[in-house]
Amino acid sequence: MSHTSDLETGEQLLRMDSATLAMALQISVPEARREIQCLLTHALGIDLAALLTHPERVITARASSAYSRAFTRRLGGEPMAYVLGAREFYGLSFEVGPDVLIPRPETELLVEIALDRLLEDAPSATLDLGIGSGCIAVALAKLRPAAKVVATDLSHAALAVAARNARKQRVANVEFRAGNWFEPVRGERFDLIVSNPPYVAERDPHLLEGDLRAEPSLALVAGSGGLEALRAIISQSPQHLMPDGVLLVEHGYKHADAVARLLDAAGFVDLIARADLAGIPRVAGGRRP
Repeated sequence: MSHTSDLETGEQLLRMDSATLAMALQISVPEARREIQCLLTHALGIDLAALLTHPERVITARASSAYSRAFTRRLGGEPMAYVLGAREFYGLSFEVGPDVLIPRPETELLVEIALDRLLEDAPSATLDLGIGSGCIAVALAKLRPAAKVVATDLSHAALAVAARNARKQRVANVEFRAGNWFEPVRGERFDLIVSNPPYVAERDPHLLEGDLRAEPSLALVAGSGGLEALRAIISQSPQHLMPDGVLLVEHGYKHADAVARLLDAAGFVDLIARADLAGIPRVAGGRRP
């Protein structure tokens, strides 16, 4: 087969699989094409530039069992992050799977605000509640090596994923503990507490859409109004913060006013309210006087 024929065949296969995926998942063909390219590069262990400069490699990748398995999983609606086994967050690659929530770009705002509160070379104590993949705790620990980070989660499976991510990023200043919210840190106080807790209401229709269908409900759902976890964290945080310590939480798009009231009721001052890049209220917090 000639080089030109290889290029044409590769493009035909790419278009065919893109159309199939777009129809199965009800997404646009350009979006499906990007996903197929990602699956192809993953199967070959190359980057996108290498595929684009050698499009004939589509034929090789598509014939592989690795691509076939990945394509079948994605056709079935499994999230891309789970199919690939990783997701980038704050410039770092994190292992993800069905035991943990997939890191979202909007959660990077929580890390950004937290980093502003942690001096680069100053020792400090940070607590991350409900860590999932460990993306927040590991990012903070890696970028603030003088900080000691304690990270808790109720799920032992999630803690195992987080521990592997810490090793992957060569982060040693983070300690993982099993338990519900503050149970593993009784009697301890911190300079900073951060959390991206569950904040989706039990019957929210979004739970039936996209990646949320495959993600663990333990990491998503928080009672009938989505405030159950936030209420528990905010009310208990003061007894675990040093004087002038700060609490930062991510919340749902409808929760800004309710979270501000909870923070005020818990005695927090200098309240923080920040929107993500889409202009949606996303992070709130305050200082313990």
